[in-house]
Amino acid sequence: MTLRIDLGIPLLLAVWVASCEGNGNATEPPDDGGDPPATDVGLERVVDGLDFPVWLTSPAGDPRLFVVEKGGRVVIVEDGALLPQPFLDLRGQVSTGSEQGLLSLAFHPDYAANGRLFVNYTDPAGDTRIVEYRVSADPGRADPGSARVVLAIDQPFSNHNGGLALFGPDGMLWIGTGDGGSGGDPQGNGQDLGTLLGKLLRIDMDGGEPYAVPGDNPFAGTPGARPEVWAYGLRNPWRFSFDRATGDLYVADVGQNRVEEVNAVQGAGRGRNYGWNLTEGSRCFQPSEGCDREGLTLPVAEFDHGDGCSVTGGFVYRGSAIPELAGTYFYSDYCSGFVRGFRLQGGAAADERRWPELEPADHAVASFGEDSDGELYLLTAGGEVHRIVPR
Repeated sequence: MTLRIDLGIPLLLAVWVASCEGNGNATEPPDDGGDPPATDVGLERVVDGLDFPVWLTSPAGDPRLFVVEKGGRVVIVEDGALLPQPFLDLRGQVSTGSEQGLLSLAFHPDYAANGRLFVNYTDPAGDTRIVEYRVSADPGRADPGSARVVLAIDQPFSNHNGGLALFGPDGMLWIGTGDGGSGGDPQGNGQDLGTLLGKLLRIDMDGGEPYAVPGDNPFAGTPGARPEVWAYGLRNPWRFSFDRATGDLYVADVGQNRVEEVNAVQGAGRGRNYGWNLTEGSRCFQPSEGCDREGLTLPVAEFDHGDGCSVTGGFVYRGSAIPELAGTYFYSDYCSGFVRGFRLQGGAAADERRWPELEPADHAVASFGEDSDGELYLLTAGGEVHRIVPR
């Protein structure tokens, strides 16, 4: 397995930066022809000293920040301070090599009443597990004995695990899965509706055991297709999100050798084919063979590996602290560390620009996060959490 193949998601700082350097990719923020005028926003460090934070979220109406560490812990930041006791500690139950680890946490929309939460991690064998837990009598601790495996997905290789599970505006649990790994999708999973790999999945956690398949999933009645599939043709959707104001879906899909892409569709994009491995971004993956783009959903934003190596998807800003940012979707690149944003208008990216004032010093943006108020955060591989604030 080459370093190029390992450019799956932003999880291995030393390996990926070395890969970017070795292949002529930028390890500093790209020159976009001059920085735009300064705006009245910046970064405020919330906490540092974490062990590779990869996700941040909050239950509805809860001011606490729950931060997921790749190594297997979920920790709480309350009133600006890191609490000494982890909310959940899965070290020893989680594989952490390559792009593996504890990768995300999702609180049920009715968490305040039912105490249900869900994590996405790779087990000691490297396979994906979606596991439900419940909060204990102590609101600062999940009950480790309440674990219930909801979904198990075998992983043929150690990379391209996807990693995100979150509840959408429809109350369903959405899960992003990679194509299974290696390079070039050797098993053809991205275009195969009969596998859960290389997909965006949508399941109902309230309608059955261990879950129910929503009747309006696009392939629920298709012979040979997995009914959990909502969209397909994905290589490694490390991070995706919904605009909490419009419900529009944004999927940042990590590229192979040339192109990183951000897909955005008005509405949730029912049944979309995002193209992998026929296309990489808007280009044919095998140029010499050509490809038929008919019926494919092409990205609204993309950049090549002269600008970076691994896209980190973010969120549309819908907080109240910075009204002028409303409707702006932010994303980054792990190797280059730039932060860019655009607004989705008429199904296309508008007003796209770079935001140098939002680029953390170590550049390695592993993930974005969103709290219960819609304020946005940047998480870095070096262990820092930053909040986007008015300046």
